[in-house]
Amino acid sequence: MEKKPKGTRKGFTTGACSAAAARAAVLGLIQGSVPDVVECDLPNGERVRFSVSEGQSDGSSAHAVVIKDAGDDPDVTDKAALTADVRWLPDFPGTVHLKGGAGVGTVTMPGLGLEVGGPAINPVPRRNIEANVRQVAQAVLERQGLEVCISVPGGEILAKRTLNSRLGIVGGISILGTTGIVHPYSTAAFRASVIQGIEVAANQGQDTVVLTTGGRTEKFVMGVLPHLAPACFVQMGDFLKYALDTVVKCGIARVIIGGMVGKLTKIAQGETITHAHRNPVDTDLLAEIAGSVGASAEVCSAIRQSEMARYASERMEELGLITEFYEALGKRVIQTLYGRYPGKFALQVLMCDFDGHQLAQVSGGDWHG
Repeated sequence: MEKKPKGTRKGFTTGACSAAAARAAVLGLIQGSVPDVVECDLPNGERVRFSVSEGQSDGSSAHAVVIKDAGDDPDVTDKAALTADVRWLPDFPGTVHLKGGAGVGTVTMPGLGLEVGGPAINPVPRRNIEANVRQVAQAVLERQGLEVCISVPGGEILAKRTLNSRLGIVGGISILGTTGIVHPYSTAAFRASVIQGIEVAANQGQDTVVLTTGGRTEKFVMGVLPHLAPACFVQMGDFLKYALDTVVKCGIARVIIGGMVGKLTKIAQGETITHAHRNPVDTDLLAEIAGSVGASAEVCSAIRQSEMARYASERMEELGLITEFYEALGKRVIQTLYGRYPGKFALQVLMCDFDGHQLAQVSGGDWHG
């Protein structure tokens, strides 16, 4: 059998693993013992076999655990123990009642499409868990109902490495997944979190979102803009296009972009996905901007020949032109984005160095306040 190249092995979402654990626990409740392997239908229609690492049943309740395998995706929930505890509800025939237990977050703010005060189990996994339970318990459900409680031991600790607190989800992780499959180095998961973050801000009535390219730039802009609510800050990573498309869709009026020279140059040159492995930084553009604020032809030539945006920043700092350079770069970013999204939002760009110190702030002509 040919071995798959490293970095290509798919895994399974927390939602799929929860559905598999729930199905295994219900089978254990009905049959008297929890199976070691369970087949589970994923939201995308695939049927997959999951190993059950732990299971027990006493006739009135049952317990099953499926260990999440994220494949080659560096997911914080890889190896998490997705746990289902099920029990009969004799007085509620036909009902499947889904609860969140320890390690599953609780929703505290509107905007996620989930009930405030309820568990952070997203709509697709909810439907998938219930569908798998009903498949194996159809006959019994005519006489009584089932309670299914999903928990994740250690989920409170894992949640600290996610954006959940920003979204108003406290006390644990979210149960996620629209297909059931985790793709390696999943851009889809990150992209979805960017879109969700902006939707939450809009649903809270915020008129401003602050888009940053990473942790350093986010820390920087949070320091500059302490008056804004936490939900306004969204790490967009490389997904500028998806972030701004969502801004437009949600009708958010004001956008602030926080960034450093490399990503900002990519935005200025018209890249909508700013990943380092896609198109290189346009050093011709940087040389042109440097020349426009007074750099010599010799310096511009050196910037043009370099492959690194950071080099341009360092040369302009040596010349005492760093503020002028960044202001010109910020104006180019605004010009490019207004060309792509004419009249859709007011735009401001905040720029910092690699130590998180502010270098410049540039606003579009329609920015007020």
